[in-house]
Amino acid sequence: MDYDAVVIGGGVIGSAIIRYLSLYKTKVLLVEKEEDISSGTTKANSGIVHAGYDPAPGTLKAKLNVKGARMIREESKRLHFDYNTNGAMVVSFSADDDYKLDELYKRGLENGVEDMEIISGEEARKIEPLLSLDITKCLYLKSSGIVCPFSLTEALAENAYANGGEFRFNTKVENVEKSEGGYKITTDSGATITTRAVINAAGVFGDEINNMVSKKKLHITARRGSYMLFDGETKGMFNTTIFQLPSEKGKGVLVTPTVHGNLMIGPNSTDTFPKDDTATTAEDLEFISKEALKTTSSIPFRKVITSFCGLRAHEDSGDFIIGEAEDAPCFFNATGIESPGLSASLAIGEMMASLVSEKLKLEKKENPILEREAPIRPKEMTTIERNALIKNNPSYGKIVCRCEEISEGEIIDAITRPLGAKSLDGIKRRVRAGMGRCQGGFCSPKVMELLEKYASIPFDEITKNSKGSNITVEE
Repeated sequence: MDYDAVVIGGGVIGSAIIRYLSLYKTKVLLVEKEEDISSGTTKANSGIVHAGYDPAPGTLKAKLNVKGARMIREESKRLHFDYNTNGAMVVSFSADDDYKLDELYKRGLENGVEDMEIISGEEARKIEPLLSLDITKCLYLKSSGIVCPFSLTEALAENAYANGGEFRFNTKVENVEKSEGGYKITTDSGATITTRAVINAAGVFGDEINNMVSKKKLHITARRGSYMLFDGETKGMFNTTIFQLPSEKGKGVLVTPTVHGNLMIGPNSTDTFPKDDTATTAEDLEFISKEALKTTSSIPFRKVITSFCGLRAHEDSGDFIIGEAEDAPCFFNATGIESPGLSASLAIGEMMASLVSEKLKLEKKENPILEREAPIRPKEMTTIERNALIKNNPSYGKIVCRCEEISEGEIIDAITRPLGAKSLDGIKRRVRAGMGRCQGGFCSPKVMELLEKYASIPFDEITKNSKGSNITVEE
């Protein structure tokens, strides 16, 4: 066998799984069809670390949400990813609906959520003055947080790599079949990979991977959700994440700061096919705009700098599907991972590693690497610290992205770190060059020059993200 285990999918779930598996004495590989981690569902979500009040008690969603949120808070200090415990509110607009907050509060208690209380609309507006006067009551969740999904996934993948985990990008799985002693995976290049165990973390395509080997068929519906992101000038308008009362299709349109300070609103929820359709539409953006205006009338729509659409993997059962397939020994699913999947990601990774290690009889490493070197961020340094850094390495004094004040040194680091960036989006997700007001209009040519030099990618082969998204074309 080539490997003890192969993880299919390089989002936050796959990266969490390989991170925790890499803490065992095992040979493990992650395969991802795109050029980088965070290229599917993970790249476009709200970044909320939910407290855990919403999932039905007794479900995997409930159990892993609360545990995972706690793990994210703890691991942010060791793996150095962007996280902030900013709190959240679930708001009611009618006295007739206030009882629903009591139900959510009781559910939260049953799920083990800490630091929550029900407060009046007046009390809520003392915390967030721009909230609508129509809000009557709210469930205030002090343990809720926000995280950068890219930063989290990058940290998990880098730490897995440091512990011996292997990665293959631009590698699409075409088939998985049972073979003697394990499984044979066929990729789009025609290459085959043999492994004792397979872990399916393929997002909205997880049902297709499962159905290749199991007679117990799964069915995943891809649900689109659009967002609007505002200029950095909106920092401080809201410090708390604001939810409306949830519905059967999710937690509704929220108003939230991102971990980097931008205001963001969204998402809606629309079933879509084909599954990878992430186009934004005027109808979607109009819907989330109207819904967000129920929460606050103070949304500066003229400061929108971009809109985007993400996908959620809704499996018909309604819960996470985590574990070994009944009729396919050593084939494990981590699928149907919709909200609160990001919040639960580390708990899912730990749970899956435990299941696989027990099945394969793996031993834990005596001294695994549990910490990750923090990226250098000059903007967060004192003037004295920054001057000393620039004196030692002048590239940190050359600003490439003016909107986000990102230096040449930071971009070089993003390219040359383990599992470094190979595209413009890869740079953007790691250090935010291109995330600001001009959306890369100013800095992209210089970023491309650095990719050509430090990633050894010919200039005319540099892409925005996946194959075919080349920036330059021949006339």
